[in-house]
Amino acid sequence: MSEGLFDARAIQLQAWAAGQLDVPVSDTRLTVASADASFRRYFRMHLGEQSWIAMDSPPAQEPLGSFLHLARWLDAQALPAPRVQAADPEAGFALLTDLGRHTLLDVLTPDNADRLYQAALSWLAALQIAGRRSPPAPAVPDYDRGRLMDEMALFPEWYLGRHLDVQLSDTDREALQASMAMLADDALRQPQVLVHRDYHCRNLMARADGTQLTGMLDFQDAVMGPVAYDAASLLKDCYIRWPHMDTARWRDVWAAGLIDAGLLASDAPVQRWIDWVGLQRHLKVLGIFARLFHRDGKARYLDDLPLVLDYVREVLGRYPAFEPLQRLFAHHVWPRL
Repeated sequence: MSEGLFDARAIQLQAWAAGQLDVPVSDTRLTVASADASFRRYFRMHLGEQSWIAMDSPPAQEPLGSFLHLARWLDAQALPAPRVQAADPEAGFALLTDLGRHTLLDVLTPDNADRLYQAALSWLAALQIAGRRSPPAPAVPDYDRGRLMDEMALFPEWYLGRHLDVQLSDTDREALQASMAMLADDALRQPQVLVHRDYHCRNLMARADGTQLTGMLDFQDAVMGPVAYDAASLLKDCYIRWPHMDTARWRDVWAAGLIDAGLLASDAPVQRWIDWVGLQRHLKVLGIFARLFHRDGKARYLDDLPLVLDYVREVLGRYPAFEPLQRLFAHHVWPRL
């Protein structure tokens, strides 16, 4: 184990995982697999040529129950996710199958993007169809109005207030509150399905050669919510952008699967739903990325703010209903970029 990993929990995790594999700790090696925006840590457990993912999820901050419940449900539905080899929820440890070292973002090229995005959106349709036909039991929580509004409240608190040092007037606050309420209400009017909630290019794993996807990660916060949410997460990804003609084609692959399954009407306003729930998500993300920097010292997320703001700018300019929010951005945000 490298010196940077040598803390008490990492040592405990390695010993526990070696015990699950019934091998001496000295025969194993632990390396960093990936970082997370939460308290979770992922290590790669090496044993000769084989590897597993050892997950450290401190129980006080990130209880394992939801992850284990959903991982096992996904496995039962033959949906591509890490398989749980062993788990100790009280310790906050889990040993998972290794889906590889490369995310979708790592392997994307103009030549393979069409194939990989169509695959990702076909998986998404399959997830939503399975969630309707055989929902997880016990049920996942609802993406209710309170949760939607609380998420968007991160935007004025952390992005406007803390990051930009903006003091909103009463008129600004009222306009923002009305716009957020409109977004929450629209999300609740969409068909409600199982929502992964973080379905994007860094949570989809792929083969190193970019020929196919290998599975999905970070599904533990799944909820029942708006049908377009995960499509917006992927097609309006905070970490990479593709031309509209491409995202429209990939959107249609996803929508066709849901129409065939009876989850969507053929005349559903799919693009508007994606735009509006995408705006809800991006307001939340602006707040989260600012909080990760100012509270948690994770500066790398600041590099992704310009793309998120581009998505916001486009949607605000496309729908007259958001004119008050557009004025707020024009006064407080765009001049500071």
